[in-house]
Amino acid sequence: MLIIDAHLDLAWNALQWDRDLTASAYTVRVHEVGISGPGRAQGTVALPELGRGRVALCFATTLARSTGRPAPGIDYHSPLQAYAAAQGQIAYYRALEQVGLARIIRNRDGLDAHIAEWESWDAAISSTGTPPLGLVISMESADPILLPDDLAAWRDVGVRVIGPTHYGPGRYAGGTGTELGFTEAGIALLDGMRCLGVILDLTHCSDQAFWQALDHYDGPVLASHNNCRALVPHQRQFSDKQLQAIIARDGVIGAALDIWMLDSTWNPSSSNRTVLLTHVVDHIDHICQMSGSNRHAGIGSDLDGGFGREQSPHDLDTITDVQQIGELLARRGYGTQDIADIMYGNWLRLLRQCWSE
Repeated sequence: MLIIDAHLDLAWNALQWDRDLTASAYTVRVHEVGISGPGRAQGTVALPELGRGRVALCFATTLARSTGRPAPGIDYHSPLQAYAAAQGQIAYYRALEQVGLARIIRNRDGLDAHIAEWESWDAAISSTGTPPLGLVISMESADPILLPDDLAAWRDVGVRVIGPTHYGPGRYAGGTGTELGFTEAGIALLDGMRCLGVILDLTHCSDQAFWQALDHYDGPVLASHNNCRALVPHQRQFSDKQLQAIIARDGVIGAALDIWMLDSTWNPSSSNRTVLLTHVVDHIDHICQMSGSNRHAGIGSDLDGGFGREQSPHDLDTITDVQQIGELLARRGYGTQDIADIMYGNWLRLLRQCWSE
């Protein structure tokens, strides 16, 4: 079955982590033996595994912050540096497209043609010669946008989804771990996004920023990689009230596979043996039960978000194993069409709706 994954940090991994994603995840692991740090020699995502896992399309991020809390390779001393890092990440996606390994999706016609090619390939039950990976470029943190008036230029190079903030006090809005709302520039950014048809990703918004965004922005919304606070009580997850607000706007919530978002007792010194893919299905099922349908649940794995197998469900080796989620949903009584909608159809519908004008 095809998959649309609404959150992968491919370019950040390729450039800031110096991973050759054209090689297999197993080769990348070998190259990282001896490099210290979380996720090293434990990676789960590379282009060969995405193909074998039938990931037809992903929301591929730019990831660069400038919050005043510098951190190597992700949070820069100045917005100018964040701008350059994000532009470089987009250049990486364009390079993948140039050599035929990926295809940047910019509009509905391109989306429909891309999915039709993948559905035809999938129907042939083929395991070789996958079509190019589809990329919807998404900004995780708008900090690289120097001024709200620059938004059109970012859209011109392919950005179609923006999460205004990440961790900490973003330039445009308060993120995870803060109680900050939108800045004046952030409100102007939301206005520009609505005008240009850029989709708002509410993931990582503080509670204050979340509600302020919904009050001010009446365009399409989603949560690309977000789990349920009712199951994992942490501000990073969304409460049932927040999830209901996204559902009311006909948005989709992508279940994330980072295990601290699946088990509130887990910490970096813990084993991942007690956390399984069935815990991901718990979050998907919670959203389906809450909404009374399967329409608003999807996948947003974040499997390359600075961690590897050590911080993924124990029964997952690479992103190829996300296919098991469909099997687990079937065991809980979900029908074939329901599963297809959750695995890729809901994201496809949302993008088609957003790009129908």
